[in-house]
Order: sequence, then structure tokens, then C-alpha cells
Amino acid sequence: MLMPAPDALAFRSALGMFATGVTVITARAADGSLVGLTANSFNSVSLSPPLVLWSLARQAGSLPVFSRGSHYAINILAAEQKELAQRFATRDIDRFAGLQFREGAGGAPVLDGVAAWFECANRSQYEEGDHVIFVGEVENCGRREAAQPLIFHGGRYYTELPL
Repeated sequence: MLMPAPDALAFRSALGMFATGVTVITARAADGSLVGLTANSFNSVSLSPPLVLWSLARQAGSLPVFSRGSHYAINILAAEQKELAQRFATRDIDRFAGLQFREGAGGAPVLDGVAAWFECANRSQYEEGDHVIFVGEVENCGRREAAQPLIFHGGRYYTELPL
């Protein structure tokens, strides 16, 4: 006998108990405009070849840019970048106004001051449920020494505390 699926609120609340890092995924559209969004759906896939994944809602306005683009950057935010996470989660604003960044692979913006970054070729995509899973092949990556991560858990931001 199959169990009924959990209601959406219960499912989301349970997922919120899994602490994650916070990323900003960025890309350059074919017309040269910049897109970016806050996401915590990021994970490693493979060391050889170097692959990572993240997911995006199918109704997201930026989906066509990420689906058709050749590259994107995954910027892992540092503890002091909570405002950046909130900025890229806000709709109908110029998310890049006044931001410092460099152009990564394929023109994808790599944000200044992040804890780590991954410049990815858009290798494959899989539609599952209400999201698209993107698998990126890492062409370049790096990290900022001694950076503390920004962590998201239970709807709030944290930073790491040693045990």
C-alpha cells in the first residue's frame, strides 16, 4: 500500500532541516545581459570528470537563459554575504547594480569576495517534477582562504561554529 504524499508545507519544512550552503548562480544571456539567482540546491556529482549540479524551478523567468547558455558560474557565498543572498532572491531589481565581479568562462559573472566559485560548462539538464536539474562540468574553480561559509537552515542564515 502506497503512503500518501506529504503536503507541500510539511515537505518544505522537513527539507529546511537540512543545513546547506548558499550560492548565487550567474550567467550572461545571449544579448549580453546578466542573470543571477540565490540557490541552495547545489551538490557535487563527480571528481573525474569534475561535475556539479543545481536545480531551478521550471517557472523561473531565468530558465531560458540557463537552459540555452553555454556556461554559468556557481558562487558559494561567505558568511558576510547574507545581503548578497537576499539581493539575488529579490524579484524585479537590478541584482548586479554596483557589484564587483569578473568575467568567468563563457562570460558568466564570478562575484568578488565569495568563499568559492565554480565556472561551469552547461553539460546536461534533466526535467524532474517542478524543477530542472543542471549538471555543469567545472572548467575552473577556486576558493578564498579562511572564508567562513554562509549557511541556510530552517529558513534562517547562519555561519559555521566549530564543535
